[in-house]
Amino acid sequence: MAARTDRTEDPALAAALLLARRGQAYFSRFVRDLRDDELDAPSLVPGWSRRHIVAHVGLNARALTRLTTWAASGVETPMYSSPAARVQEIDLAATLPATALRNLSDHAAIHLNVEWRDLDDESWLSEVVTAQGRRVPARETVWMRTREVWVHAVDLDAGGRFEDLPARLLDQLLADVRAAWGRRPAPLPTMTVTDRDPGDDRDPQPASEAGVIGTAAAVTRWATGRGAAGVSALDGGPVPAAPAWL
Repeated sequence: MAARTDRTEDPALAAALLLARRGQAYFSRFVRDLRDDELDAPSLVPGWSRRHIVAHVGLNARALTRLTTWAASGVETPMYSSPAARVQEIDLAATLPATALRNLSDHAAIHLNVEWRDLDDESWLSEVVTAQGRRVPARETVWMRTREVWVHAVDLDAGGRFEDLPARLLDQLLADVRAAWGRRPAPLPTMTVTDRDPGDDRDPQPASEAGVIGTAAAVTRWATGRGAAGVSALDGGPVPAAPAWL
């Protein structure tokens, strides 16, 4: 029997799917290598254990699967019934036995991958609604999952590093952060990346003299709210706190 492959014929979408799947493999490797008792340790997300991270990422796959089902069927299926229900679901799943928690992570990711695989190009363009209320084409679920698995792999504090992330992904994350900041009235901090071609302007519209300088990995870590290691303030003073991202 021939292997089933993605129905999309869009090369850009195929590349995006590959990056998301690589991120899932990166995240799953750390989850697999942690001992059961190590899941109880704190993560890099304040107030969350590693268990919360694994639960959140698994449940995120289920939520995105609901959006792909919406795109395929035309039947409105929101990611979550409410913000409160989402939080309660994560807290409950974090209490699962370690084997069940790992199974949640693995099986939810597989289900999402199957739903992605079976979407045709017309369905990928169907509009769905994110948990924040934004109307986006279903193909946006690929980016939503990509940032989820790669960044939360670092949040597990089990060996993942922003320095491991592909250069293209770091650029996409910084663009995503700028877009999120740009939807708010406050001035945008300037982010200067030192390990890029000087002729490649990664911050074309700095709106504030406040900001940071560092490698792409370090600036992305700062911009996504994961600490100031490796960055310096542009004005020579203390490193400012990054505005909220998501």
